[in-house]
Amino acid sequence: MPVTNFDFKEKYRYQNGFDSYLESEAVSGALPIGHNSPQKPPLGLYAEKLSGTAFTAPRHENKQSWLYRILPSCSHPPFVQATPPNGQKPVLEQSPARLHYIPNQLRWDPFDHESDTDFISGLRLVAGAGDPTLKQGLGMYVYAAGKSMSAQSAFYSADGDLLIVAQDGVLDIRTEFGWLLVRPMEIAVIPRGVRYQVLLPSGPVRGYALELYQGHFQLPELGPIGSNGLANARDFQAPIACFSQDHGSIALDGPNSYTITAKFNNTLFETKQPHTPFDVVAWHGNYYPYKYDLGRFNTIGSISFDHPDPSIFTVLSAPSDHAGTAVADFVIFPPRWLVGEDTFRPPWYHRNTMSEFMGLITGAYDAKKGGKGGFVPGGASLHNVMSGHGPDAASYEGARNAELKPQKVGEGSCAFMFESCLMVGVTDWGLKTCQKVQEDYNEHSWGGVKVHWKGIPEGEKGQGHLL
Repeated sequence: MPVTNFDFKEKYRYQNGFDSYLESEAVSGALPIGHNSPQKPPLGLYAEKLSGTAFTAPRHENKQSWLYRILPSCSHPPFVQATPPNGQKPVLEQSPARLHYIPNQLRWDPFDHESDTDFISGLRLVAGAGDPTLKQGLGMYVYAAGKSMSAQSAFYSADGDLLIVAQDGVLDIRTEFGWLLVRPMEIAVIPRGVRYQVLLPSGPVRGYALELYQGHFQLPELGPIGSNGLANARDFQAPIACFSQDHGSIALDGPNSYTITAKFNNTLFETKQPHTPFDVVAWHGNYYPYKYDLGRFNTIGSISFDHPDPSIFTVLSAPSDHAGTAVADFVIFPPRWLVGEDTFRPPWYHRNTMSEFMGLITGAYDAKKGGKGGFVPGGASLHNVMSGHGPDAASYEGARNAELKPQKVGEGSCAFMFESCLMVGVTDWGLKTCQKVQEDYNEHSWGGVKVHWKGIPEGEKGQGHLL
């Protein structure tokens, strides 16, 4: 089916489109007509521009939205560095200089669920590269939370756009632009600077995330595929305007207190303000949060022979300055038909100039066995630049001897990959503190790979390399 059948049913309306110029108003007449910043915006609102690119970025790259809100977002006391209750620095606060750059293949058992963290305190930086102060690179996270964020709180990151991959449990995300319901087999992207709050309507959650320090995600070019295929623009969903009224007569006077947490150069800062940050009555623009159902991905593959490059499964791409090379690609391996003749059908053995971080949302991956010590939902693997990888021994033997009839693989399953042109370093938490690294990953996967070499055929001398 081209749409996921979710156990937790949708409860919001959305606008559809990717990189579209959209508008929404929660109160009729809240949007000004014909200009963006009138002397007196409708209904006594303030006009505030949110820029996701430089003013002079090329038109096809320019990202901006106009928000019409009860009070401007600058109306708050100064930020101060946040102090966690236990006095320890949050795990996401990691200097690039402290990352461990190692060539070993790594795999993690499923990361633990947490009962006493919310979405923000439950974010764990596993690996990354680059520097958010230079707007270069990315961070790779897992998250686990057992409670909703406070109803009187909001979070934003000045460091980059956050791509969220839900793996277990439902996220009910309130943003300045409106609400997004994000369930396993859905992803969401929260742009840099957008304030949001994450509630947990079905209980504890776990998943993955990628923070993009440079640029923004876009749909991959389709080339000879044509005008449709992979992730279609019409299947992306953006919020409908929704606001609250909780404020006093001036910005620094109000009946309640809201905590605003900012992530700034991988450091958390806080301020408290007496008015809700979710007071946007209307908005228009092309810089907004969105979500996507991975079940709608139109998978393309070979109908003759050979397994294509996994780039054919790219959902979203964040290009670097070099054409055809991504700072981050988000790739999925959904249910699909394999029909290749005389073909080793799983992904082949590989060494890659790109780094590959993989996770499993649900089910089993066709190139890796599951079970204890295997690749299972909620776990992950990292194959860094030029680190060899490929099917484990059992998967290889199974595919090598399989009857090559048309076969649907991955039914009820979906794996994904964060792929980057950057060499990725691993945090102390990812390498040691989490205690989930499978120390025998190599032996478990490839220690039993058989030698099928039959030797030089009798009577054949072989071709020498000397003159």
